[in-house]
Amino acid sequence: MSLEKAIRCIRKNKRFLITAHMGLEGDALGAELAFYKLLKKLGKQAIIVNQDALPHSYDFLPRINVIRQYKKDFLKDIKFDCFAVLDCADLDRAGRVRRLNTENKPILNIDHHISNQRFGRINWIEPNASSCSEMIYKLYKKMCVPLDKESAICLYVGILTDTGSFHYSNTHSSTHQAAAELLSCGVDAPSIYRKVYESIPLEDLKSLSRILPKIKCGAGGKIAWFQLKQNILKNKNPCFDLSERLLSFGRSIKGIEVVALFRSNFSLRDTVRVNLRSQGKVDVNRIAARFGGGGHKTASGITIKGEIEEVRKKVLAEIQKQLRRGK
Repeated sequence: MSLEKAIRCIRKNKRFLITAHMGLEGDALGAELAFYKLLKKLGKQAIIVNQDALPHSYDFLPRINVIRQYKKDFLKDIKFDCFAVLDCADLDRAGRVRRLNTENKPILNIDHHISNQRFGRINWIEPNASSCSEMIYKLYKKMCVPLDKESAICLYVGILTDTGSFHYSNTHSSTHQAAAELLSCGVDAPSIYRKVYESIPLEDLKSLSRILPKIKCGAGGKIAWFQLKQNILKNKNPCFDLSERLLSFGRSIKGIEVVALFRSNFSLRDTVRVNLRSQGKVDVNRIAARFGGGGHKTASGITIKGEIEEVRKKVLAEIQKQLRRGK
């Protein structure tokens, strides 16, 4: 089993470089921090390095200050035996951090995306898992590493956010069982919910109020989409991301099958970031794969080179094609 191979890799190596995908969110951060703590409990050395800055909404996570942002000169002397890449379907999604593996150290690939490219020497991929954090929870249990409150908070946040507060289709009985044990470790669920979902800065709420009226619908009310350029956001901080809130609003519209968000990319010039969400009838992973992206059947993403208008037309045409096939 891939889990056993991952455990052998962890036991064999002493020093770990941990990273996750660009555009950090709750699951990536929760999985990284909990994995970091697991390694420390096993007497290993570990460092977490991500390309992007930390989203401010997750400042409350325990040990968040151990995460470093990629800086070429500052991090050039990092030594490690294993490169652990979490919650990342494609190594390119790790961004510039992958450049630190100059000695071609073995890659431990831990992920739950169905589109994972199996780029590691060891690939532990579980597409049916609710989140990468649920996989790390399973790792704690299999390796008999005791959970503490800090680890439980990180894992709970990861599971909570990637399941949409336990109401997406990736929520299974095993997900609730894991959450129940994490709660028994002292996790304050109402407090975490407020911090994640009910702590929007006023200026960001004003940004939402400007963007929501720009929503468009098509295909007889089955597709909803937003198209954003950088200058529409008063807050230009790239670690603030409105995408999940906008996508949630789109999904809540009666009759909508697919929601798409098109954004001029903050970090890559002349590219467009596309986020796709489905209610379940349409496989948005298949749509994303047509353009070099991927993810899950109901949640996927793509980064496409080109002008935002042209990208939008191509992606919407593919969505409509999939809707027609699903009739």
